[in-house]
Amino acid sequence: MRPFIKGLLILLAVVTLQASVLPYYLEPAFIPDLLLILMVYLTLRTSISTSLPSAYGLGLLKDCLSGMYLGLNGFSFLVVYLVLKSVSERLYVQSCLLFVLAVSAATAGSLAVNLVLLLVFSQSPGLVTSAMHLIIPHLLMNAFVASLVAFVPECNAPPNRTAL
Repeated sequence: MRPFIKGLLILLAVVTLQASVLPYYLEPAFIPDLLLILMVYLTLRTSISTSLPSAYGLGLLKDCLSGMYLGLNGFSFLVVYLVLKSVSERLYVQSCLLFVLAVSAATAGSLAVNLVLLLVFSQSPGLVTSAMHLIIPHLLMNAFVASLVAFVPECNAPPNRTAL
């Protein structure tokens, strides 16, 4: 029960920061995607029975917080999760550098999947050009926050495959 409450408190803190605190202080292009960083952490550190529903749920939670298209981030988080999980079995997942690289790859992958889905299913002229200038700041901020998270002492502990 204790790991569940700890995970719930972490999720509550991440959602509060993502939805309330950071948009007040930062420009929209420079707001890190804390839910994506949490999803990558869960992908690398927990079992598939815990991380698969968490990845989809975090994507849907991001959709609910953004108020845009419900299911867009849920699908992109799931695609990124499946790619990361298939690769993570062959890598040393306790490496801080690997975590930062995984968050950067997940950010680029999630943005690419979102962009492709929006191009296919919406009729927004100029969508690609408006999204292209936001990719680099978003990628850099996610990598920066992931580097801060990677050096938290608990992140360097051995992965717990049964709980959060």
